[in-house]
Amino acid sequence: MKFIIIGKNIEVTSGLREAVENKLGKLERYFTPDTEIHVTLSVQKERQKIEVTIPVKGDIIRSEQESNDMYVSIDLVEEVIERQLRKYKNKLIARHQEGGNFKHEFYEGEDVAEDEGEIRIVRTKKFGFKPMYPEDACIQMDLLGHDFYVFCNAETDEVNVVYRRKNGAFGLIEPEFS
Repeated sequence: MKFIIIGKNIEVTSGLREAVENKLGKLERYFTPDTEIHVTLSVQKERQKIEVTIPVKGDIIRSEQESNDMYVSIDLVEEVIERQLRKYKNKLIARHQEGGNFKHEFYEGEDVAEDEGEIRIVRTKKFGFKPMYPEDACIQMDLLGHDFYVFCNAETDEVNVVYRRKNGAFGLIEPEFS
């Protein structure tokens, strides 16, 4: 695995680099040697945050964890990534697919068990929408008491999503076709 480690408002010391590589290196048994793991370490006030992104065939395994101690954040992110890999493995086996970045041992590891966190779509909702501006969509979202709102952007005529961020501010998701 290839680690790409960067720091924001923090110097990536050899100790931090070693901790990340040792902890996330445990995942090496799942991935091919050319798999890249993108790690961003950052400090904001007293919060020590780590973001890990692993691009895999058509998907992304990603986790973001924060705590008062960077080493605790590293431990937390490794646990979450392991859990996501188990879910992803179940998904691949259920669909009889192969993920391009995984070793053969990934599929033959522990038995596939029913995971209480299995993704199941229990309801499908269809609705029509009229074009509106993102600010209006935020107001609609608040009126409905939702955390996100799907709408047709009046400026771009594309489907967008507004959502409430952890800090109470709003975010806008716009499609980008490549």
